[in-house]
Amino acid sequence: MILPLNFSAGAVATLAIGREFGGADTHLAWITNAFMLTFGSSLMVAGALADEFGRKRMFVGGVAALTVLSFGLCVAPGILVIDVIRGLQGFAAAAALAGGSAALAQVFGGRALTRAFSALGTSFGVGLAFGPLLAGALIGRFGWRSVFLVIALIGIVALVGGAPRMRESRDPEASGVDWPGAATFTTALACFTFAVVQAPRFGWGSASTIGLLVASVLLAGTFVWVEGHVRRPMLDLSLFRFPRFVGVQVLPLGTCYCYIVLLVMLPLRFIGIDGLSELDAGMMMLALSAPMLVVPSLAASLTRWVAPGVLAAAGLTVAALGLYLMSRIPMGGSPLTLILAMLVIGCGTGLPWGLMDGLSITVVPTDRAGMATGIFSTTRVAGEGVALAIVTAVLASLIQVRMPSTGVMADHVREAGVQLAAGDLAQAQRWIPSASRAVLTGYYTEAFRILLLVLAAITALAAIVTFFCLTEVAGRARSSEAGGLPDLP
Repeated sequence: MILPLNFSAGAVATLAIGREFGGADTHLAWITNAFMLTFGSSLMVAGALADEFGRKRMFVGGVAALTVLSFGLCVAPGILVIDVIRGLQGFAAAAALAGGSAALAQVFGGRALTRAFSALGTSFGVGLAFGPLLAGALIGRFGWRSVFLVIALIGIVALVGGAPRMRESRDPEASGVDWPGAATFTTALACFTFAVVQAPRFGWGSASTIGLLVASVLLAGTFVWVEGHVRRPMLDLSLFRFPRFVGVQVLPLGTCYCYIVLLVMLPLRFIGIDGLSELDAGMMMLALSAPMLVVPSLAASLTRWVAPGVLAAAGLTVAALGLYLMSRIPMGGSPLTLILAMLVIGCGTGLPWGLMDGLSITVVPTDRAGMATGIFSTTRVAGEGVALAIVTAVLASLIQVRMPSTGVMADHVREAGVQLAAGDLAQAQRWIPSASRAVLTGYYTEAFRILLLVLAAITALAAIVTFFCLTEVAGRARSSEAGGLPDLP
C-alpha cells in the first residue's frame, strides 16, 4: 500500500508543497519524477540482489528505508531536499517491491500464486484508490507533511506485523549484479527523462534536448550490447522472441497511458484549473481508482472461463472507450458524465491490472523469480515514469501551440504553457498578462481534449497487441518454439 500511496498521494501534495516553498515548476515535477525514475531504473538490480542476498532481507530493508525517508519528508526544509529524498525513496521502493514479490513466488504456486498476486494487486488498488482522498483530507486539515507521516506509520505496521512472519529465500545459483547493464540502463533512462521534462521549457529542437535524447539512444544501444555479452544478464533479451512474454510487458505500458498518468494529471486539472479543493479533488478521483478495489479480484475469478489474454485486451479496450468519452466532455460540463467516464476507465484498467502480476511470474523459471519480477516491474514502473514525463511534455507543447505567436515573446509562451500544464493558472497569466483566465483555460481545455484522444489511441493499440500476443494461438506457437518455458495460467 505504501508504494501506490507514495505515488498517488504525493501527486496531490505537489501543489500544496509548491504553495509553501514556491520554486520552478520543474522542481515540483521532480517530486513525482524523481521517485519514479529511481524506482523504475533500479528494480532489475533489486531483483538480482534479492536473488543473491535474500528476498525477505531486501523487502524489510526497502520498507524500513521508505519509512525513515517518509519521516524525513515531514521535516524537509525546502523543495530541493524533498526532490532528493523522493529520489532515495525510489531506490527503497524498488527493494521492497522486488524482494516482496519474489518472496511471494517462493511460497505459492499454481492458482494460489494467481490469488496471491491478485491480493497484491488489490492492495495496490487500495493505495491508488484512497491515496488522493486521504491526501486531500490530510492536507486540508493538517498540511501536506501529514501525508508522508501516515505513509511512515503504515510502513511501521508492515515491519512489525508482517516481516516476522516471512521466511527467507534466495537463488543458490545467483552470480551477482550486472553492474555495467545497470549503469547503462539507469543513465539512459535518466537522460531520456531529463530531456522530455525540460523540452517544453527549452524547446524540442534545443541543443540540450537533442543532446540528451541522442545520449539516451546511444546508452540504450550500449545496454543492449552489454546484455548480449555478459554471462548472466539482468535482462535476458532472448525472452523477447516469445509472443506471450512481449504481451505481458505490453500490459503495464497500456495501463500507464490509460490510468497511471491520469492519477497525476487529473488532480492538477481539478485543483489548478477547475479550482476544486484538495479534498474535493480526492473525492472526484475515487471514480477513477475505486474500481481497483473490486475489478482485479473479479478478473482473477473470470480466468476460469475466459482466457487471461482476452480479458486483458477487453479491459484495455474499455479503458480506451472511457478516454474517448472523457474527451467529449466540455470543461465545466456535468460532473456526473465526467464521473461516468472515469468509472469506465477504472473498470477497464482493473481487468489487466488483476492479471498481469500473476502472468509475469510464469515467463521464467521459478528459481529466477527475482529476475522475473524485476523485468516486469521495471517495465511497469519505468514505463510509468517515462509515460508521465512524455504526457506532461505533450500537454505543455499542445498548449504552447495554441497560444498567440505575435506580440508575446517566445520564452514567455513556453513558460506559460509549462505553468498551465502543471495546473498553475495564476503563474501562466503572469507570463501572458494580455490573456484572461478564461482564454488560458480554453487553451488548456482544447489541449487536454487532444491529449485524451492520443491516450485513447495508445491504449487501443496496446489492446490489439495484447490480444494477439496472449491468445491461445500465440501461446501454442510459443510453446512449440520454446519447448521449456511454463504455460501461462
